[in-house]
Amino acid sequence: MSKDISKLSYEEAREELQQVVVELEQQNVTLEASMALWERGEALAKHCEEFLTGARKKLEQAQQEREDK
Repeated sequence: MSKDISKLSYEEAREELQQVVVELEQQNVTLEASMALWERGEALAKHCEEFLTGARKKLEQAQQEREDK
């Protein structure tokens, strides 16, 4: 889990985020580890949201270009 989040693809980030959720739900980690997982999960979720926002903008632009023709 130490890979730089900014270098992860959407799929890699989503997969790691799912793993973070599983680990947190199992509650087999210390409070410190839980906090670190939570922070990593927040950063992964933000990274995924940025990908989705970018994709949404591209779709909107393509749709607008098609309507302008």
